[in-house]
Amino acid sequence: MQNLIEKNTPAWKFQTWASFILSFSLTLLGIFMIPGEFWIKGYLAMGIIFTVGSCFTLAKTIRDDHEAEKLSNRVYNAKTEKVLKEFEE
Repeated sequence: MQNLIEKNTPAWKFQTWASFILSFSLTLLGIFMIPGEFWIKGYLAMGIIFTVGSCFTLAKTIRDDHEAEKLSNRVYNAKTEKVLKEFEE
């Protein structure tokens, strides 16, 4: 059976992590550099942290649903092949 899992290259992993860390840190830096009271900055920082956490959770949920769909399609196709083989015999 062939390997159906496609792996990402190290360069792609580095680029995604670097862009995430850079964008997240610059956003937090921007929040704390704006003029205003500390509680306003804290509220904005808390909002961005929860938004990032929600994005990770959403991405994982979508990926898990996609993987489950691929597996159920493979099982369905295998059952179909079995029925067709039995019909041809």
